[in-house]
Amino acid sequence: MPTAKVNKPKAAEVIPGPGFRITASFDRLDAQLVQRFAEFDTPDVSDQLNRLYALKPAIHCLTGQYHKLVGPACTVRVHPADNLMVHKALDIAQPGDVVVIDAGGTSINATLGNLVCAKAQHRGIAGFIIDGYVRDLPKIVPLDFPVFARGATITGPLHHGPGEINYPISCGGVVVNPGDIVVADGAGVVIVPRDHAEDILERLQVFATKNREYFAAIQEGHFSNDWVGDALDEIGCMVTP
Repeated sequence: MPTAKVNKPKAAEVIPGPGFRITASFDRLDAQLVQRFAEFDTPDVSDQLNRLYALKPAIHCLTGQYHKLVGPACTVRVHPADNLMVHKALDIAQPGDVVVIDAGGTSINATLGNLVCAKAQHRGIAGFIIDGYVRDLPKIVPLDFPVFARGATITGPLHHGPGEINYPISCGGVVVNPGDIVVADGAGVVIVPRDHAEDILERLQVFATKNREYFAAIQEGHFSNDWVGDALDEIGCMVTP
């Protein structure tokens, strides 16, 4: 007796539009301007952004503390446990781009593995920042390719979608827009909004000069902690002899 065909629920369909779309390109800042951020450590960049643009520390470098990433963000949003749009991003991202992936922080399924990393490396992509997990980490590390993520799992992803490429995403608690500057190193990851890049660079250069002078003075023992007492006095802190 033939089996009656069961119709798939309409609620399970993937619908074109928001949640399933791609922007193929975005305006990039001058490459030399972007690379100037490589001169600075992420904690200093974060400070000049009022400490609001550092990704959560759970997202860290899995492939070596010496790795540093600087480049424009090619943003990808995927449904947790799926990476169809990650594969497509390999065709969208340009050499030097950092692919930043919002996978919802899931630890159940990996967002990518060594094969995607090898393909990305071949395409000249600078590296990955992932709010999620990876697989095949023992095979990724020998590639000497920067990958920042929350951790590793053995469970691979599906390849159905939905997802988005080059639309605003949330990664590690920070909104990332296509073309924002990613600065990542052994200390963490920070996002520089593209519209403020030149201003932040100027601040960093001034800070770096003052900080070098201050650190040199500290090493010679020339410093004072009087500012701490002044701050406590201003607050009205009680000090008992």
